Amino acid sequence: MSERVCLVHYHEVGLKGRNRSAFERCLQGNLDAALGVFPVQKAVRLASRLAVTVNDPSRFEEVAEAISRIPGVHSVSLTYKIERDLALIEEFALRALADACEARSAAARPAVRPAAARPAASPAVRPVTSFKVDARRSNTDWPESSMEMNQRIGARLQAETGLRVDLTAPDATVAVTVTQGVAFIGSSKILGVGGLPVGTAGKVVSLLSAGIDSPVASWRIMHRGAVIVGVHFSGRPHTDGASERLVTEIGRMLERSGGLGRIYLVPFGDLQREVSLVVPPDLRVLIYRRLMIRVAEAIARAEHAKALVTGESLGQVASQTLENIAAVDEAATLPVLRPLAGSDKLEIMAEARRLDTYELSTCDHQDCCTLFMPRNPETHAKLPAVLDAWGTLDVERMVADALASLSWVDFDCPAYRPPKTWTR
Repeated sequence: MSERVCLVHYHEVGLKGRNRSAFERCLQGNLDAALGVFPVQKAVRLASRLAVTVNDPSRFEEVAEAISRIPGVHSVSLTYKIERDLALIEEFALRALADACEARSAAARPAVRPAAARPAASPAVRPVTSFKVDARRSNTDWPESSMEMNQRIGARLQAETGLRVDLTAPDATVAVTVTQGVAFIGSSKILGVGGLPVGTAGKVVSLLSAGIDSPVASWRIMHRGAVIVGVHFSGRPHTDGASERLVTEIGRMLERSGGLGRIYLVPFGDLQREVSLVVPPDLRVLIYRRLMIRVAEAIARAEHAKALVTGESLGQVASQTLENIAAVDEAATLPVLRPLAGSDKLEIMAEARRLDTYELSTCDHQDCCTLFMPRNPETHAKLPAVLDAWGTLDVERMVADALASLSWVDFDCPAYRPPKTWTR
């Protein structure tokens, strides 16, 4: 009689012109790949939406939460899919309103915990006392207009429940969508992350540390449709492998959105030691960064990536002043994207918590950036001095050494294809 269906809404994709269908197909494929472990049917396109039928109703909300993490998804409506029948639509509208009342009641019930473990009392959640109906038709052969459906269904709900109608700030909204052959009815919606489907903006290489900033930077670019390939520079053999283990776990968090294809692990400690023996102490950090850029670009060429990404925020540390950023970028031939450039640390930390990477990023580990660090790093470097120090190094040989020692970890990303250079 009915099926449980997640109705997937998108925003930016809907603004596209002639290539809109390509974006829709990409989002559809990403959903199917991300939901492969769930009891669902393949996503289908209908009337500027995507619909995912859930075969196991007990996992309905779990599936909806997974969908909401996929870039390109604006929101997910938890609906009943039924036949287009006037009486049936009213019946399931009542059921959807009852679901909203039950959800509000469940939120108001305190968790059963020992008294000593209970948190401070939170503001009371009041019961549902008002509602509105948001009915829309996406097929013109339906006999009623949207306004007529709103009035008819609203009158039935009010008569059956006694709740008042509030069109401006209702406690519950019953959404009714009539399309070709079927209707979708629900009262619960989960906001998605928005953005564009992964795979619509090409591939980028992200300098990915086990710290707070670079995972957030990677996510922001992934959110704009790019496939992320991470490159992690560890301090091995002068440090243990803690940072590599942490960055792999961080990768598992980013993997949930389907946009991380691989992380390359590059032991960088010996190269840093080599730099420290010949480069003036105050310029070491900048030379480290330039060498990382060159290694990342070599990987980007093999990956056919179009840009690099870093987690730098303007002025946050000594290497992130405008002068020092310019001195590092001089070594690059690809665009270097810095999506966190205008964000402060509190904003970045809040976003890391939303991504579930913050706790991992704050675990104790020895990062390569702490090796052979000068007491007073240069904060406003002069490019000629940087180039003089750079000229003392055999850069091409050092890049080759880094590439010869790298390893990698692959992640589940439907839009990623590994390069022939590095395959197992």
